[in-house]
Amino acid sequence: MRKLLTIAGIACAVLAAPCTASAQEWPNRPVRLVVGFGAGGGTDIVGRIVAQALSEKFGQPMVVENRPGAGGIIGSELVAKAPPDGNTLLMMANAHIIAGVMYKKLSYDTIGSYEPIGQIASAGLIIVTRPDFPAKDVNDLIKLAKAKPGAIKFASVGHGSTQHFTGELFRQHAGIDILHVPYKGSPAAIAAVLNKEVDVLFETVSAVLGPVRSGDLKALAVTGPTRFPAVPDIPTAAESGTVPDYEVTTWYGLLAPKGTPAAIIARLNSTIGEVLARDDVKKRISDAGAVARGTSPEEFRKHLQSEFAKWGKVREKAGIEQQ
Repeated sequence: MRKLLTIAGIACAVLAAPCTASAQEWPNRPVRLVVGFGAGGGTDIVGRIVAQALSEKFGQPMVVENRPGAGGIIGSELVAKAPPDGNTLLMMANAHIIAGVMYKKLSYDTIGSYEPIGQIASAGLIIVTRPDFPAKDVNDLIKLAKAKPGAIKFASVGHGSTQHFTGELFRQHAGIDILHVPYKGSPAAIAAVLNKEVDVLFETVSAVLGPVRSGDLKALAVTGPTRFPAVPDIPTAAESGTVPDYEVTTWYGLLAPKGTPAAIIARLNSTIGEVLARDDVKKRISDAGAVARGTSPEEFRKHLQSEFAKWGKVREKAGIEQQ
């Protein structure tokens, strides 16, 4: 019996050796970083910044591959079904969680099909309107909405998008009736505000930073827990006192297919921490409308779970049907 156990132990050690070596040698070829959105968006920009820095650290190209479509679902599905060898990663944002909340049946589990690597950055959204809209802050907006229920329209970049849910959460916290009007992407939603088709837009800072700075759009508040570095003069919605618990923070993070070796996850996480500490990387991320913020894999997992629960409740309360 003892001899059999010894033989079994040797066999296990032999079988385990290639796995350990593989993790230690990784990466030994180019790594795909899948972005579930088109080029030029916040997720893509932050992904490319991190990909370049990681390529320099690892000595292997980290190739950004845009797979836009279905609110990020196409990219998420591709990575969920990829070999768990560390050579295919997913760069994703809030939309990954929102999709899980919005769709009854996906070919992957929003959280369970992946190994969290860590968060990369975070950012609040910003509430904007046109310059002549009769509201200078969140309190004015709420007063106007209560005076004329259903008259104020807010735009988003699409039904079931993060921006849509951000507006719905604001409506719930403020106790107001405002009408949602979805558009296909940020340019169309911004144009709708400027053309007076709608009154308000909940959007990422990066998408409207230019128009806000030029005065073409008027910023009422940011949605994060603190003021945003790129627009430090714009107060948070919570500062108004009317919606003290209202907070929406967007995030960007990295995921790997379920079963990716823990050693690879650990190496990625520690290296990401190193590059996010660099002043040049932090500045580039800040210029993209976000703030560098790394977390451990476990912290990121808990954040994903918390986000899923939060937005699930928002969907149910708003009466948004799953698709």
